[in-house]
Amino acid sequence: MLISVIGGGAPSARAYELAEAVGRELAQRGAVVVCGGLGGVMEAACRGAKSAGGVTIGMMPGDDPRAANPWVDYPVMTGMGYARNVIVVKTGRAAIAVDGAYGTLSEIAHALGDGTPVIGLETWELASGDGYPLEITRADSPTDAVEKAIAAAHERDARERAAAH
Repeated sequence: MLISVIGGGAPSARAYELAEAVGRELAQRGAVVVCGGLGGVMEAACRGAKSAGGVTIGMMPGDDPRAANPWVDYPVMTGMGYARNVIVVKTGRAAIAVDGAYGTLSEIAHALGDGTPVIGLETWELASGDGYPLEITRADSPTDAVEKAIAAAHERDARERAAAH
């Protein structure tokens, strides 16, 4: 199962620790971490995943695989800059948002708009506008975030299978 981890490139020490724990928890459950491939939350999630023997994929904004953080197993060169944010969240069956700036906000919006479940761990607080439901599921710890993301991904898979029949 592929789970996207999204968050800021310059997080606080606490956010870095949370993201690293999220990556580790995902790997311990056999999930593959998908992220934007650079530093900050992306690096922390990959580092955590690798510490538990996991696999990581980085959707890189540019064309140079050397720009990936050292814990990315598979850098995917998009050459798309911030537009890669869509690819990051479309690749995962669910997304876990940790901390984050405007790039993370855009990823949250793309995910929600596309029906990808979003689990929030100390990230953006959003207000609904014009009847659009906000479906960010709040988590209170890395373990809680991972459990909710995997459950949401399984529910999404089941809904999509049922709709296909």
